[in-house]
Order: sequence, then C-alpha cells, then structure tokens
Amino acid sequence: MRRLLFIICLILNLSGLFAQVHTISGFVEDAGSGEKLINANIYDSKTLKGTISNNYGFYSLTLPEGEIELIYSFVGYSPIKKQINLVKDTKIDIPLEASIELQGVTITSNSVQSKVRSTQMSRIEIPVETIKNLPVLLGEVDIIKTIQLLPGVQSGSEGASGLYVRGGGPDQNLVLLDGVPVYNVNHLFGFFSVFNADAINTVSLTKGGFPARYGGRLSSVLDIRMKEGNTKEIKGEGSVGIISSKLAIEGPIIKDKTSFIVSGRRTYIDILSYPIQYFMAKSEDIDRLRAGYYFYDVNAKINHKFSDRSRLYLSSYMGSDKVYAFIKDKGYNFKEENNFKLRWGNITSALRWNYILNNKLFSNTTLTYSRFKFLTGLESIYEVDNKKDEYGIDYSSGIYDWAVKIDFDYLPNPNNYIRFGLNNTYHTFNPGINTFRVLSDNSDSDIDTTFGNKNIYANEFYMYVEDDIKLASKIKSNIGLHYSNFSVKGKIYHSLEPRFSIRYLYNEKLSFKAAATKMTQYIHLLTNSTLNMPTDLWVPVTDTINPLRSWQFAAGAVYALTDKIDVSIEGFYKNMHNLIEYKEGASYFSTGDKWENKIEIGKGWSYGAEFLVKKDLGKTTGWIGYTLSWSERKFENIGFGKTFPYKYDRRHDISVVVTHKFNDKVDVGLTWVYGTGNATTLGIERYASLEGSLEGYLEAWDIEYFENRNGFRMPSYHRLDVGVNLHKEKKWGKRTWSFGLYNAYNRQNPFFLYFTHEHNYQNDQNNQVLKQLSLFPVIPSVSYKFEF
Repeated sequence: MRRLLFIICLILNLSGLFAQVHTISGFVEDAGSGEKLINANIYDSKTLKGTISNNYGFYSLTLPEGEIELIYSFVGYSPIKKQINLVKDTKIDIPLEASIELQGVTITSNSVQSKVRSTQMSRIEIPVETIKNLPVLLGEVDIIKTIQLLPGVQSGSEGASGLYVRGGGPDQNLVLLDGVPVYNVNHLFGFFSVFNADAINTVSLTKGGFPARYGGRLSSVLDIRMKEGNTKEIKGEGSVGIISSKLAIEGPIIKDKTSFIVSGRRTYIDILSYPIQYFMAKSEDIDRLRAGYYFYDVNAKINHKFSDRSRLYLSSYMGSDKVYAFIKDKGYNFKEENNFKLRWGNITSALRWNYILNNKLFSNTTLTYSRFKFLTGLESIYEVDNKKDEYGIDYSSGIYDWAVKIDFDYLPNPNNYIRFGLNNTYHTFNPGINTFRVLSDNSDSDIDTTFGNKNIYANEFYMYVEDDIKLASKIKSNIGLHYSNFSVKGKIYHSLEPRFSIRYLYNEKLSFKAAATKMTQYIHLLTNSTLNMPTDLWVPVTDTINPLRSWQFAAGAVYALTDKIDVSIEGFYKNMHNLIEYKEGASYFSTGDKWENKIEIGKGWSYGAEFLVKKDLGKTTGWIGYTLSWSERKFENIGFGKTFPYKYDRRHDISVVVTHKFNDKVDVGLTWVYGTGNATTLGIERYASLEGSLEGYLEAWDIEYFENRNGFRMPSYHRLDVGVNLHKEKKWGKRTWSFGLYNAYNRQNPFFLYFTHEHNYQNDQNNQVLKQLSLFPVIPSVSYKFEF
C-alpha cells in the first residue's frame, strides 16, 4: 500500500515541476459550534478553480503563485472572502457564521451553482432543519419518511418506513450511520425509523451514478452523519410528545479540543397503561398482569483533537423494540406463569482516526461493529401440589459484522479529486435457530433441544479508486473502478464494477449529465410480509445462491432557475439479476427445510423519469417532485412464469413539500403526496372442493384461482399533512409548541384488500364484495420542544 501510494503521488505531482504552485488546506466549520461542514464550497474567483470539503470538513486547493480571492460558502451560511498573496503552502481554517437576514435579503452560498457544476447526479441532500419542521405521524420527526417524499422513492404500505428506490427492494439500500451499515431501520413494525434527528448532522441519498467508493447494494446509498458535539459550549434540546420523549446534550470536555454528544429517545405507552393493567388484573382476579410495547434509541459520540493533523472519533448507536406480556396467577394449590417476549434491535459502533499525511492527502481509518438481532419466545410454568411443569420455545435470528477500512482523499490539483481505499468485513449470519424445552417433575424424560439453520460465516472485501477529473473547460467526469469478493462455504465470488459519470456544462446555469454503474450485492433479505417486519431474514449468497447483479444507466439535466431554486430532470433504466422470493406458501416459520430450498430466483427491471424543483434557502423552502416509472419481476415458478408488476410498482408519484417561516415566532409545514395504487394479487374465481379431514369426514374448502400475480391495482393513495410551530425565547433558551394533522382531509387510503360477504335483504342472498382496510384516519399531534 505504501509503494502504491508513492507511485500515485509521484505521477500526479509531475505537473508541479512545470509550474510554481502552492496548496491552501484546512477545515471549514460552524463558527458557533465547531461542527465540521461537509461539502462546503471553496472557490477562487480569479482562476475559476475550486474544490469542496470532504466528510470531515477538510479541504485542499492547489493554485498558481500570486494574488487569489477565495470564497468559502455553505448552504445556510454567510460566505467569506479571503484575499491572499499565495507565495507558499498555507493552512487556513475557516469558521462560517449561520446566514443572517438584512432588510429581507438573505446572505447565501452558491449551492445551486455547485449542483450545476458537480459530476454527481441522482443525489439529494436534505437539511436536518427541514426534516424537523415537516408534519409527521404522531409528531415523531422521521428521517426515512422525509426521504420517501423524494422523486424515485416509494414508501411501500401506509405509514411504513421502508424505502423502495427506483424499483428496488428494501434490502437494496445501503444505509450508513457514521459509515456503519444499519440492517434494520424500523421501529414499531415499520411505522417509525430508528434515527433520532436531534443527533444527526447531515442526510444525503444517492439513487444512481454511484461513485466507486460505494458498493454492496443495488439501488441506493443513504448516508447519515451524526453530529460531532459542540466544541464551544454546553447545549441541549429535547421534546415531549404523544408517544415519546427525547433529550440530547452536547458540549466540550476540553474546549476546542474534545467534545461529546449524547441523545436518547423512548416511548412510554407501556408505562402509561400500567394503571389500566392493574385494574384489569383485579377485575379478572389475576395475581399479576404486565403487558406492553416500547422502543428506545441511544446515540453517543466523542471526538478528540490530538493536533491539527490528527483526530479520533468514537461513535455508537443502540436501539431496540420490545413487546412483552407477563401473566401470573395462583390459587389454593397451584401457581401459573406465562411470559411472552418479542425483541429486535441494532447496535452499531465506529472507532475512526483522521490523519492528514500532507496538505494534499487525507486519510481515514475506521474499525466498525454492526449487529441486528431478533428474538421471540414463550415460556409457561405450571405448578400443582409443589410439582412443576415448564415449557419454553424461542426463535432467534440476526447478523453480526466486524469491519476495518481505510480511505484516502488525494487532491493533487484543482482538476483532480482522487479517492481510493479498501475495506474488509467479517459476517456472521444466523438464519434462524429454534430452542424447545420441556422440564417436568411428573416425568423422567426432559427435553432441551435446539434445531434450525446453522450459522453461516462469510468474508467480504472490496477496494476502489476513483477520480473526479476535469477533461476540458466544460467537461468533467467521475471515473472509477470497484473490485469486491465474497467468500462463503468454500466458494469465492468476484466482481469488477466500472463506474462512470460525466457532466457537460452548457453555461453557468445549465448542465447535462449521464452515468453508468455496475453494482453487486452479496446479501439478501427474505421477506413475505407487507410490513417491514423484524422476522425478515438477512441471508448471504451461498455456494448455490448467486449474488445480485445490476446495471443502471441514467441521464439528465440540472438548471439553476434562480440563485436559490434548482430544477432537475433524470431518466433511468436498471436491470436486476438473481433476485430471490419465497416460494408460494413458504415463510420463515416453516422449519422443515433449509432456507435455500424455500426460495425462487428471478430477475427484474425498472425504468422511468424523475422531475424535481427544489429550494433550500429563504423563508419559503421545499420541493415539488414527480416520478413516472415502471418496475417488473419475472420468476420461473411464480405467477406461471409470466412477467408481473413489482408489488410497489407505481406509475405516478407526486410530492409537494413546503415550509414557510413567517417570523421568528411562527413557521408552518405542509406535505401532500399522491401515488398510483400498489399492485396486489386477488383471486378471480372461487369454488368449493371436497377434501378428507383428519377424522375421515369430507369437508368443503373454498379454493381461489389466481390468474396473474399483482394483476390488480389498489385505489390511488393521497394524503395531506399540515403542521405549525410556535417559538418563544426564554431566559434559559427557547421553547416550541408543535401542532400537526396527519391525513388532514381524512382520506381512507387502502392498507390491503380482502373479499367478504354481505347480505342483500332485497333478494335474501349473500353477495361477495371486495373491501379495503385503512389504517390511519385524520390524526392530530402535539409536542413540546425546548433548547438550552
């Protein structure tokens, strides 16, 4: 690695032999908190050369000797101009102040122009403040639900937090929290996401044109970065809502050197229901009753600055959902206990070391751990006359990852931004283990046995190199190569993935872009549920199950309508191979066979166009998005081998998102969404069949005939959410009352369709009718927030 690094540096620095150039480098940060600013723009107005800060706020720009004028800017911050006589390598750290309003004019950055100039397409950043100001279900601020409002992203079923990006499934999204994969992003069976916005610094979604540094998934990369912690002073914020409360505290341990942030969230419906359960137990003459559901999240991060060149970070996330029921009863000569549990959750941790090797080369070394675990069980104890019988059954599954990676950012000159690195991950998959116990004082033979799928161990490795290179005055390209291999059960899979994107700058307001990417995915998510259930299984490719593979092509344009509004349009086509689905009637509950024998393998493709108008700055912000798309699947033994629409294929998808600040005391948010109904499978005929029962009698069963898989469409989905935030400054800080309406005009959106019979009194007959189940009517919410 050292020899390779030397050769790259030598080749790309040859240009320095023919011109007198010097390098300006440093960090861009928030002046108030010390938080590093990601993707800040650094631009020389004289040479028209520029760069951006990386994920840790570091920038490097090499320019010819002489007078220069650097402009440092970032969305929502006041830009800074620096007049410099460049005669030697120079280090400058830049603190940017949050933008202020003077006589109705907001001082802003050139963020819209940077989107026009960038080679990256199919990527959207969403300000965290926008996420916090939007109305949401039950007042729970939700990053995933905001992402669902973007073009090219579907939400799945009503209220769920799943992501279906450009025709892909929920397992095809690489969700990163501080660079660590998160395998389960849902609380409450998919109705809320696991990310606490109070601990988050930046959120970005990449849907296509993937740079070589990303891999392992087919459809998208959701990159979420936690706050580092205020290095200047102690700050805190929290909220009390209908179903949960949150608290976050950040501040310096050693000012300007060591900082921390800790945030937590917990629901409390279970605690509030305890008095009701107490009276229920008394009325039913039960000795003890405890039942409920709750989830919690904890985020923590600490970072320490050793020197201007070296910094260490330690971050962690832990979250869990728990459903429980405990009943205890006793009488004259007996005791009985029944205990049910259902738990699932994530743990992620990252130890990260940033080191600046020189003013052009930045390194980041990371050790990570990620775990998702699901557990359910039932235990019963029955005791009569001091003789005890115990019964228990448990089911568990999960995935555990240990990884190490090193990434380099190398900026030899303004025309090249080179990234390269490598990663190695050791996976442990638990595809489902059952434990069964019977212990009895009335029997000599006890049972304590474990059965199910054995753990699967695998190793995943990748390395990459990419260059964001300026080819001509108007042409810039990102060219990269991603190599990966996956070792499992004695078999090694290899994949070499070219990545290419190009931008043609027509003028300062308009650019045209195109991209082609090959992606490979070595893990699958087995699911047969409408909801994103914790019972969905993460499983790897095996010696008989091949990796998922995909090519995606995209082309589009970006236009700066004003200095605050950008307009983009993109078309895309994506094919997907080696998709898996459960066989008809199979599920994780069926234990008689290996999971590999329960699935079918097929292919899919999606294509369409996306339109987006977005405004990130000013008193009124938001976006309007529209998607026209098709997504289809084909399996040899599913749906008679015919091509069928994917369950979440939607022809039309529209979102309107608006936030408006009237003054420092009042702001409002509004979202309206419309989508073509999901595809679903319904029987077209039903007839009776006589079949022998276990007792030897003939019984009549209704048999449904299905002609086409997903051949019917549910009614269209549309919903309006509104909210208002009332702020007031206090001596101790700031308080906010937030009021919201979810589904404001009470649209009865379908969750699923079903057949039933209704009696017609006019002709005294039972008629079969098709009905829908709807989950959420209009739902009001209120929460109290505070900052200090």
